[in-house]
Amino acid sequence: MPPNASRRRLLPFLALAMTVTLAPGLAAASASAAPRQDTTATDPLDRFTHQKPHWRRCDADTPARLRCATIKVPLDYRSPGGTAIDLAISRIKAGEGAKRRGVLLSNPGGPGGPGLDLPLALAKDMPKAVTDRYDLIGFDPRGIGRSTPVHCGLAEAERQWPRHYLPFGESVRTARSVADKCRAKAGSTLAHITTRNTARDMDVLRAVLGERKISYFGVSYGTALGAVYTQLFPGRADRFVLDSAVDPARMWRKMFQMWAPEVEPAFRRWSRWTAAHDGAYRLGKTPAEVRATFWGLVKRADRDPIVVGTEKVTGSDIRLILRREFFTVRSGAELVALLRDAAAGKPVPEFPTAPEEGDNGVSALWAVVCGDNAWPRDPQTYYRDSVRDAARHPLVGDFVSNIAPCAFWDRPAEPATTVDNRVGTLILQNEWDPQTPLTAARSMHRALKGSRLVTVDEGEGHGVAYGMAPGPANRCAQDTATAYLVTGVLPGKDVTCRAVPGRKLTKPASPAFG
Repeated sequence: MPPNASRRRLLPFLALAMTVTLAPGLAAASASAAPRQDTTATDPLDRFTHQKPHWRRCDADTPARLRCATIKVPLDYRSPGGTAIDLAISRIKAGEGAKRRGVLLSNPGGPGGPGLDLPLALAKDMPKAVTDRYDLIGFDPRGIGRSTPVHCGLAEAERQWPRHYLPFGESVRTARSVADKCRAKAGSTLAHITTRNTARDMDVLRAVLGERKISYFGVSYGTALGAVYTQLFPGRADRFVLDSAVDPARMWRKMFQMWAPEVEPAFRRWSRWTAAHDGAYRLGKTPAEVRATFWGLVKRADRDPIVVGTEKVTGSDIRLILRREFFTVRSGAELVALLRDAAAGKPVPEFPTAPEEGDNGVSALWAVVCGDNAWPRDPQTYYRDSVRDAARHPLVGDFVSNIAPCAFWDRPAEPATTVDNRVGTLILQNEWDPQTPLTAARSMHRALKGSRLVTVDEGEGHGVAYGMAPGPANRCAQDTATAYLVTGVLPGKDVTCRAVPGRKLTKPASPAFG
């Protein structure tokens, strides 16, 4: 293993955000035939919407009830007679035919997250009242997994960047290299791997399944995808549940930048909680003492990196790692106490690490976040913003405003989608979510004027219901979602649920949107 390889895996800045382990490995079957151009069709999408998928067992190791197929969708919906690409899909049929309402499509987050196995996870965590009524439908979004995956051929350091600090000049060179490699390896496909086109794929899938409307459960990035679908196809959206919502007006650079101001109240809350539990953690008897302990460790590590397990951790690493942990007070206190012990030379375990990201996941992530909306082109814009935001928000302001490959990306093929409609949706949101803050969910609520917002007061972590939460689901929020999926009736007004006191999180907070 090269030096610092495991440290580069620590808690990525932009990475796959998934609270359920999804490893499809599925040998998806093809549709009955590759769609042919029908010159007599009045609708240019007819050759796609009239496909008949051949459902087969996904894999010898996959439960037989999960069936898979592959259909075709246009690479470019502006020219549907051109190149067609694969869309890998999966299905678990509704458990009770007499009660069946339709299909429930799903997305686990990302961007870059595969979704073929997601119906298995949802079938385990959704109540029978839901699974009796819906075929659970999964799919790998275009460019991901089995759906004509994009590959940029990135080096390990480029796949892991920007998970740790780099001087600005080196960040610029790395961002340019990622963009150049993606353009060279996947240039003809890259511009079409967007949220807007994935939403269009969902509507082709709706037609292929023979449904007039779809219902939907999307998490994190999946909330952005669901919202875009409601904007493009409002009359075809049935019952939509959006868990841990993105701000649709901030996709994508501003969404990352909001992490800097949002972590500050979480940091203050963490310092109060930790001071109140000084007997357990010994980090300070007052909030001010706790904060001083943290910043003292950051300064010490900037001068002389702290050895944590087998790795050396800088002050910049500490700020990046702890940003998300401050939203979960117990986890934050445990990690800062570990750092304190490591700085004193005591033996400590390794920091928690995120899984290695493969080339496809990282390539698809950049394709979506760079292709959905144009980013600034001048590197000096990012430099000025980083300097400004480091002063305004010293925890992570410099990181979240830093340069990204999108600065060197080709211009998006289409304008961004403005979400502004009255489609009925239900939004679930923890108050203390490190990846998609409550502020973002409120913005989604305003954009979806027919929505209701369920807020988990003092809820911590990324994900709320149906196995997406980092700990046990909040029963109040999940029951509200179940009632909506079963009856189609939204709450008469927004709902506030209470977090379970002392709930122990069993999964790490998600490292990115998810």
